[in-house]
Amino acid sequence: MMQICYQPIGIIHSPYLKPEGTPIQPRAARGISGTAEVFDQYVEGLQDLEGFSHLILIYHFHLAKPGSLKVKPFLDQEPRRVFATRAPSRPNPIGFSVVKLLKVKNNLLFIQELDILDGTPLLDIKPYLSDFDSPVVEKRGWL
Repeated sequence: MMQICYQPIGIIHSPYLKPEGTPIQPRAARGISGTAEVFDQYVEGLQDLEGFSHLILIYHFHLAKPGSLKVKPFLDQEPRRVFATRAPSRPNPIGFSVVKLLKVKNNLLFIQELDILDGTPLLDIKPYLSDFDSPVVEKRGWL
């Protein structure tokens, strides 16, 4: 199987220095502000972004420990399989969060509803569009 390698396009800055006390989802981080610093070679890609109210940030869980295929999720006492959870320790420690975009200034995205650790490598940015990204949920698994 081929190896896949990604290079960060930036770094996320937040008030959270360690996993303990960091909100587990953006909805629990209302009003929490930070920035996403985009590296100079990608700044041109930020043009037209300020017209969106929310963004999807895709990032690398840089402090996640190697994962198991069975984890105890935050909202349950029973062990579950990792792909049925949002646990950060997984075979590929990739995370995503929907954040509120306040403004873009040069290479900085000023954002809120931030549930990401300070220093987290940013892999990609996509505009959040409720028409495309909010399907009607019909089943909620073990929740």
